[in-house]
Amino acid sequence: MSVRIAPSILSADLSKLADEIAMLEDGGADWIHIDVMDGRFVPNLTFGAKIIESVRKLTKLSLDVHLMVVQPENYFDDFASAGANGMSIHTEVSPHLQRQLTRIRELGCRAGAVINPATPLSAISEVIADLDLLLVMTVNPGFGGQKFIRNSIDKVRRAREMLARNGSKAYLEVDGGIDRKTIKSVFEAGADTFVAGNAIFSAKNPKAEIEELRSRCTIQV
Repeated sequence: MSVRIAPSILSADLSKLADEIAMLEDGGADWIHIDVMDGRFVPNLTFGAKIIESVRKLTKLSLDVHLMVVQPENYFDDFASAGANGMSIHTEVSPHLQRQLTRIRELGCRAGAVINPATPLSAISEVIADLDLLLVMTVNPGFGGQKFIRNSIDKVRRAREMLARNGSKAYLEVDGGIDRKTIKSVFEAGADTFVAGNAIFSAKNPKAEIEELRSRCTIQV
């Protein structure tokens, strides 16, 4: 199983964004994860289309945009135009999830659904055919640097089983508290894409930390 490390620029030094992105590229990052928060769905306010546009100019890496916003459909066109390669939306604020996922795909982007720790997997059971990515939150969204929720491991395992049962080739991504200590357990549970912010940017050698995280994702024979 191929592994993708997607550093979250939520933890980056935005005053040195070009240097930070170059460092992530040199370190072998697969995707760049961009957290969009509106201060309504989650208690924090972060990036919008302008940051996506800025990061797009700095890298050819895939931009993995996570919309923690109400009415996410209001942002799809602008974010696609700004250079997003994938957009993931929360089931908790997407009553027309199938239609919204279809629209993301129409814009040429990967369509992802996100489920919070308290949200059951059944929230996506009817739209598996429309998913390019399923993101299981392993913390409650809103802030970086939070503690990994251990119960998430079983949820990731069940998510992998659900995708396999339905013949889905969707990526299974995890986000929240991912570091050297936690990445192996969610990898073994079936995750293949890992968002890490604090673990990378607070490391003594952030560039090397990307490879260190990747090295923990090995199948024991």
